[in-house]
Amino acid sequence: MTATDIAPVPVALTIAGSDSGGGAGIQADLKTFAFHCVHGTSAITCITSQNTLGVTRVDALPAAAVVAQIEAVVKDIGAYATKTGMLLNKEIIVAVAEQVENLKLANLVVDPVMVSRTGAQLIDNDAIITLREVLLPKAAIATPNRYEAQLLSGLEIHTLDDMRAAAARICSLGAAATLVKGGSMSGNLKGVDVWFDGNNWETLKTTKVETNNTHGSGCTLSAAIAANLARGVAPLLAVKQAKEYVTGTLKHALSIGQGTGPVGHFFPFNNSITATCSMATAIS
Repeated sequence: MTATDIAPVPVALTIAGSDSGGGAGIQADLKTFAFHCVHGTSAITCITSQNTLGVTRVDALPAAAVVAQIEAVVKDIGAYATKTGMLLNKEIIVAVAEQVENLKLANLVVDPVMVSRTGAQLIDNDAIITLREVLLPKAAIATPNRYEAQLLSGLEIHTLDDMRAAAARICSLGAAATLVKGGSMSGNLKGVDVWFDGNNWETLKTTKVETNNTHGSGCTLSAAIAANLARGVAPLLAVKQAKEYVTGTLKHALSIGQGTGPVGHFFPFNNSITATCSMATAIS
């Protein structure tokens, strides 16, 4: 049974971790889906205790619990597109890959959350190998950052040609298309992304945004891509539109907390929302 047999509106499923600070993970994904007029569903893989200053605790859910969430959603509601974020360990990655296969989940966006944009490894080596060998080949689009692309491709990335070589290598591992993100690159390459779909190359650039409040930008990008795919947008255009959206969220990032604040998912509505809330406060 396909998603269109079940859901009369576009539906996207996120399989990722929960961010108690609300800036990344499941919370960022669902905000992004909502902005794009896509009904968001979720399967939580782990629960993090975090805020703008960092993560203090991570608790993984049993793989069977992740599977139960995915099955509950897909068998009743369906999914036009699915994205993965933090899968945390080998057992969860294997379970998710099996569900992608068994439930024939289309338009899979794999955000291989393995290394932070500062270069800190987030999952162990067994999980990295499993993601590369078991889940990546099922991806319609993979969205690694610079450091994740290095781990997946086995190549050092310092130049635009390096980014292209890594994208080609990752596609050779089975991903239908790869977007190597340049947020961690330096100089003129910072924020420049490279797209490769096995045949076509694109170098994607948008306006540079100077802000320290970038938390959740990677999750938001992959979620926006999935939302666009769920709405029937072609893959490359889905990526371009998602990149423009993320640029807007960075321009209107939220300066909250004492550390790195989150991007502003609903930035087009911020002024009207602020005015409405101020008016309500005044009336009360």
